[in-house]
Amino acid sequence: MIDLGISKLALIGVVALVVIGPEKLPKVARMAGTLFGRAQRYINDVKAEVSREIELESLRKMQGEVEQAAQNVSQSINQGWQDVSNDVGSVFSDTPSVNTPVPSTEFFADQTSFIRKRDAFRRKKLARTSALPQWYKNRQQTRQHVISGSARMAKFRANGRHPVSFF
Repeated sequence: MIDLGISKLALIGVVALVVIGPEKLPKVARMAGTLFGRAQRYINDVKAEVSREIELESLRKMQGEVEQAAQNVSQSINQGWQDVSNDVGSVFSDTPSVNTPVPSTEFFADQTSFIRKRDAFRRKKLARTSALPQWYKNRQQTRQHVISGSARMAKFRANGRHPVSFF
């Protein structure tokens, strides 16, 4: 950037005073300060945007690495599962099969009916338990009954006597 010392600033001020004049100098200085502030804000915004883009790029790179690692783990798990299933299949292929496999349509029909029953139970339970209990209402000091101001005053009066007032 430009290296401006006190002596250089004083020289610029004296030249501006002579060229512009004492009447217009405050307006010009104010406008120059405003423009300088705008330029600084613009530069800071550009710097912030560049740093955000750099961070975003590093996050994208990290995301790619994590996805690659997850894919490698998934492949190794699938490979291990296939090895185990082949070993188990070879053990059971030697013995005659007694169990017959369950057709997939029955399994899904049972599962959907189970899900429907579960959801119905949850809805009924929510309807039964959604009201606020009385102890919670009392603790939160919410009014259960609306009473007028005069009735409230009569309720809190000592033994029904009127308080003494000197005014």
